[in-house]
Amino acid sequence: MTSEPDPGAPAALARLDRAVAECRACPRLVAWREQIAAQKRAAFRDEVYWGRPVPGFGPADAWLAVVGLAPAAHGGNRTGRMFTGDRSGDVLFAALFRAGLASQPHSVSIGDGLTLTGVRITAPVHCAPPDNKPTPQERDTCAPFLAAELRILARTVRVALVLGAFGWQSLLAALGSMGWRVPRPRPKFGHGAEVELTSPDGAPLTVLGCYHVSQQNTFTGRLTPAMLDAVLARAAALRSP
Repeated sequence: MTSEPDPGAPAALARLDRAVAECRACPRLVAWREQIAAQKRAAFRDEVYWGRPVPGFGPADAWLAVVGLAPAAHGGNRTGRMFTGDRSGDVLFAALFRAGLASQPHSVSIGDGLTLTGVRITAPVHCAPPDNKPTPQERDTCAPFLAAELRILARTVRVALVLGAFGWQSLLAALGSMGWRVPRPRPKFGHGAEVELTSPDGAPLTVLGCYHVSQQNTFTGRLTPAMLDAVLARAAALRSP
C-alpha cells in the first residue's frame, strides 16, 4: 500500500455510493426497510425516513476502515448515514472525536456538518435487517459492495477496525475473495484481536477486533469508552509502517 491516494478514488466512491443506495437485490430487506420507513417510530413521526440502503461514510483517502454490521432501523435507515441518529452512533462518534478522527462528537442527521478525517465507516450489509440479523445469503449478496469499497481504499487504508463477529467474518471473507492471504482456519473474533494480512501484491493490512457499539454492549459495560479508546489508539499506532 502507498500513502498516496488514487486520484480517481473520490469519484469511484461516489459511483459506488449511488449504486449501493439504489440496490433492491434482497426482497426481505427491501420490504423491511420500507415498512420501517412508512411506520416510523413515534419520536420521529414528522421526519421523512431514508428507507434505502445506506452507503459508507468518510473520505477516499482513509487510512482506517471501520466495519460494522448493518444500519439500524431508526438510525441509518432513517437518516441515510452510517451510525447516525442512534445510540450506537453516539458512542462511536464520541470516540472518533476523542481520537481526532471526527469533527464533532455527535452524529444526528446527514446534514449536521459532521466530517471524518482518515476514517471510512462501512458495513457488510447496507440495509437495515429485521432484529438486526441479516441472513448469510443477504450478507453474500451485499459482499461485492464491501469488496469494491476495499479496492477503492486499498492504496491508503492500513487498519480495519471491525465492530463485532459478523463484521469480522464478513471482512475476512471479502478480503479472501480479493486474493488476500487469510490464515486457515480463519482467525477468531475477539475484543482486541489483531491479525496482519497480506494483499496479493505484498501490502499489509492489520485487522483489529472490537465489541460492537450496540446498546447491549455499552449499557452492560461489556464495552466501555476506555476500551473503545484503547482500540482506536492501537489502530493509530499501527498506521505508520
